[in-house]
Amino acid sequence: MLRSIPLTLFLFFLLQNIYAQNAMIQGSVLDQSSGEPLEYANVVLYLPSDSSIVSGVISQADGSFKMVDLSEGNYFLQVQFVGYENTSLENIRLGKGQTYDAGAIALRANEQLLNEIQISGEKASTYHKIDRQVYNAGQFQSAMGGTATDVLRNVPSVAVNAEGNITVRGSAGFTILLNGKPIQSDPTAILSQLPANAIEDVEIVTAPSAKYDPEGKAGIINIITKKGATDGLFVLANVQAGLPSIQDYDNADPARRYGGDFTLNYRKDKWDISLGASYLRNDIAGRRVGDVFTVINDTLTRFPSEGERSFVEKNYTARATVSYAADAKNNLSLGFFAGKRNKERTADILYNNSTVYLPESDTVSQTQYFNKNLLIRKGDFLISSLDYVHTFDDQSQLTSSLLYEYTMLGGPITNLNLSWPSLLDTLQDQYNTNDNPLHGIRFQLDYSKPLGTGKLDAGYQFRNLNHQGEFIYQERVIGTNNYELIPEFSSNVDLTRRIHSIYGQYSGKWNKLSYAAGMRLEYMDRQLLLSNLLTDSTYNYDFVKVYPSANLLYDWTESFRLKAAYSKRVERTTTFKMNPFPEREHSETLEQGDAELLPEFIDLLEVGAIKDFGNNSVFLTAYFQNVQNLINRVNTVYNDTILNRIYSNVGRGRSYGLEAGAEINPTNWWKLYAGGNAYNYNIVGEFAAEPINTRSWIYSINANTTFKLAPTLSLQWTLNYISARNTAQGEDSRFLSPNLTVQKSFLNNRLTATLQWLNMDMGLLPTNEQRISTWSRGFQSGEVPPGNILRDREFYTTTNYIYEVDVIMLNVSFRINQPAGKSKLIKSEFGDQEF
Repeated sequence: MLRSIPLTLFLFFLLQNIYAQNAMIQGSVLDQSSGEPLEYANVVLYLPSDSSIVSGVISQADGSFKMVDLSEGNYFLQVQFVGYENTSLENIRLGKGQTYDAGAIALRANEQLLNEIQISGEKASTYHKIDRQVYNAGQFQSAMGGTATDVLRNVPSVAVNAEGNITVRGSAGFTILLNGKPIQSDPTAILSQLPANAIEDVEIVTAPSAKYDPEGKAGIINIITKKGATDGLFVLANVQAGLPSIQDYDNADPARRYGGDFTLNYRKDKWDISLGASYLRNDIAGRRVGDVFTVINDTLTRFPSEGERSFVEKNYTARATVSYAADAKNNLSLGFFAGKRNKERTADILYNNSTVYLPESDTVSQTQYFNKNLLIRKGDFLISSLDYVHTFDDQSQLTSSLLYEYTMLGGPITNLNLSWPSLLDTLQDQYNTNDNPLHGIRFQLDYSKPLGTGKLDAGYQFRNLNHQGEFIYQERVIGTNNYELIPEFSSNVDLTRRIHSIYGQYSGKWNKLSYAAGMRLEYMDRQLLLSNLLTDSTYNYDFVKVYPSANLLYDWTESFRLKAAYSKRVERTTTFKMNPFPEREHSETLEQGDAELLPEFIDLLEVGAIKDFGNNSVFLTAYFQNVQNLINRVNTVYNDTILNRIYSNVGRGRSYGLEAGAEINPTNWWKLYAGGNAYNYNIVGEFAAEPINTRSWIYSINANTTFKLAPTLSLQWTLNYISARNTAQGEDSRFLSPNLTVQKSFLNNRLTATLQWLNMDMGLLPTNEQRISTWSRGFQSGEVPPGNILRDREFYTTTNYIYEVDVIMLNVSFRINQPAGKSKLIKSEFGDQEF
């Protein structure tokens, strides 16, 4: 397979030389007022004799276009883009083999659009491309001063629960791109470090094409960050602070919330320099209330619990990219991204244990103890990337990219059981820690060439991941200061994963139909080495897989479009989920993985429609997703007071649903934006020889309404809601988060102050809390059934996580010059997935 790569590239260059013998037209399309490139503008070539169409293309992301394989003769060119006045170039004379440069064609917004801009004064909240939906991050005022996670919780296909876990159409697996650069990092870890104020747009690509990495069963989220003016300096600085907690959660330490970030971009002549840095402390106060039943033989043990569950989180990041355009054909870019992350989860819980002998319903024992549990997760990293782009005379491009990442992950867990209520006697003292150095390399080579009326893309990618881990589990000998190593819970892990892939894709436009179709071929080799004092094992797994894709967009009219797409994808396993040696997460839970865990393979099919009317728009998308080798977190009984939490392939997951969104502007002072997703989710399979067949309807709502009280003053109310969701062994309850913000701008919009009331509750709503329940078959009702119904090692567990409500924050933002594009800051490729 690898030998075919040079031959493939040779054929591309051969095609290039063949087509170069014919005439060609090239140029670019720009917005007349801002000078920004216009993507997806229609460029059509006509014969003047009968106005028949000779060729047609669409402009690329940089506004460029080219028509190749043209015959000599006389023509005229017409450029069209929705919302702009048509522009024509007359009297174009082509000779044999000639390249005609149409230059920069500037389109002027039509009067209707100018009137709409004067009325609303805002960028459109949502717009659609052939393979993605694009959401303007600036419309979500409740996210100001927060992170990318706070932005995403407002997007129709996205849901964020009480723990901050993100799902797209119900799936937790998705890939993050930053300004189009592919990565494989854990979304939660990445997005919690990227300042919301630095984000321009969020693109949701639910059915990605073959040119993208196939990772992520829910598709791709592309974060577009802000960038400065076309030429000159752009600076955006933000500071934020929160008031003390209004409600008392009986936490040992008060929550603190403050931070700041800045983005600087300087563009001059051949240089483009982007810098960014941020600090954010974002503590969360809270409590948890739980209850657990276990049955071993004829003995039932119940241990309800209640206590503190809070988070202290500190993030430091710094990013820089320097780009140098040596000339019109060569561009070099060097980027760095470094940071430190520390997240401490405190769980100080009081347990009330009771044991019952079921045949006679006799209470055997009752005990109380206090569990002090502290989990610390750190993530220190340095990532660098080098990119080079060469543009040929016929506007074909060769792009190479090299990325290297070093990440140090890890952190200790302290688990201390004390007598109650004296807290003087130590019942159990355990300490486990791990150091996880990770090295990752990605090399990518892409070639893009105009071919016929469209564009051919092809490329090769190599990725190498090496992730090592040393897990040490110790327990103190009571009455002494000596700790003993527990070998069955301690281990060394060494994972190596190599991936080679090649792809080809053709895209273009024919009359009203835009299309893209391609295929990606991938070879993956995975080796996992496991060792401890008891055993040494090696696990190998490899595969060759084809990932086809297709995207269609049909312009029925200028205001009504239809779209359809198919994509095949993969969700790879992380090192953490493959480590089979248990880790003590807290008093009642051990957590472990499966060394032979298989990746998930996903098929997605969707069809949709988009309708624009005036400055309003609606969209509707129906979709079907099938997941093979579905990975779920499931439980077994380890002993009477500890459950074993395992990541396992449980079978097949299948969902079909409907996603909808609308942007309505009833008046020039009132805007309504709403999005929703409803789907039927079915899991079929088995775990531990027990069949699994669970199904439910799930829906989510993300909506906001904005009132412009004055030209520089606005008020916005936001609602985020997720319904209950079935899992392989239970259910996650609904989640609710309403927010209210007031925003005021000063100094000709250079200074903006945003006052936020987050997670509105006032003691009236079940805001910012979520119950997670799992059970074995004998405990489905959550009640104790008669003893003769129960089998050995049954369990039922339910935990309600109650986090802080009525949070008041103030964010102040100041900018020099207005943003007008995309910045090029890089992000992690490997390490955050393991955080």
